[in-house]
Amino acid sequence: MKNVTQSFVFLAHWPFAGSFGLNTDILATNLINLTVVVGVLIFFGKGVCASCLLKDLLDNRKQRILSTIRNSEELRRGTLEQLEKARIRLQKVELEADEYRMNGYSEIEREKENLINATSISLEQLETSKNETLYFEKQRAMNQVRQRVFQQAIQGALGTLNSCLNTELHFRTIRANIGILGAIESKR
Repeated sequence: MKNVTQSFVFLAHWPFAGSFGLNTDILATNLINLTVVVGVLIFFGKGVCASCLLKDLLDNRKQRILSTIRNSEELRRGTLEQLEKARIRLQKVELEADEYRMNGYSEIEREKENLINATSISLEQLETSKNETLYFEKQRAMNQVRQRVFQQAIQGALGTLNSCLNTELHFRTIRANIGILGAIESKR
């Protein structure tokens, strides 16, 4: 008990400003600390009980946790809605892609058919042109051969006639032909 009274006496003899020292008396130091803490609590905590403070702190903490949970649930719902919208958009895009793909394939098939048809028509035209060219070349060659044969035949006949005919035979042939032509003229 003597130490406790000495502590209060020690407080009474506390040096005012100007000196600072280290109190090595553990018991006295604890008492001073307790006195200061209790005094501050009494001064600032008038009308407030410790259980009420604790209850208020716990209620505030509970409200913050519940608010955080509500916010998390709202964010979760919003995220789920966005996910569902994204899935719907993905399905639409996939359907459009399939439609474009099918239209593309059918367009490719149509173009392929058109190209095959155009190529077939071109080949037929080339074949016709080739056949016509061959026919005309054949006709030209045949005409050339005929002309050569005819020229050779005429030259041969003229040569034979010139060697066999004399002037009198020539005049008789002319008169006979004139008579035949006259008979033909008179029938008309």
